[in-house]
Amino acid sequence: MSKNLLLIFTRNPELGKVKTRLAKSIGNDKALKVYIELLNQTKRFTENLPCDKIVYYSENINCKDIWDLHTYRKELQSGNDLGNRMANAFKQGFSEAYDKIIIIGSDLYDLTSDIILEAFERLDSNDVVLGPATDGGYYLLGMKELIPSIFQNKEWGTASVFSSTLKDIDNKKVFLTKELNDIDVVTDMENHPVLNSFL
Repeated sequence: MSKNLLLIFTRNPELGKVKTRLAKSIGNDKALKVYIELLNQTKRFTENLPCDKIVYYSENINCKDIWDLHTYRKELQSGNDLGNRMANAFKQGFSEAYDKIIIIGSDLYDLTSDIILEAFERLDSNDVVLGPATDGGYYLLGMKELIPSIFQNKEWGTASVFSSTLKDIDNKKVFLTKELNDIDVVTDMENHPVLNSFL
């Protein structure tokens, strides 16, 4: 078993339930196609990483999807909001004696294996690694022990999440990775020909 664990939070790719903000502009069919491509991209940059990996599903576990069981363990998210669900996933990982745990989502086309590898490395000398997103949230969170306040009293999905998280860890040693852009609205897709091909 690796001492490093990567948690990948995903939504089940169901019509009308993914990329809802994007769907307002391009429709549910195209939004679903974009999200499926984002899932495939997430698989591409994670499958060869030298760490253990768990895919956390939003609705139900699919044993026959793109996440092969030899590479990824599969779990179901549990909790009444995003913070609670992430906290529970970290708790589970630390209870299994992992030294470093990183969580990412599945809607970052620009995230790379190198960024994740660096984040694990930076945890050697930092308490927390955080990846800021251009919309005011974050796309990556890494820790060596659970810090409950990170997951509490947040307005998830708003532009205040990153700044309020920094306040929670102002007494910790923190490394920030490069800022990246989530794919939430049509303008987020401008620099990505592959995603634009679905429009």
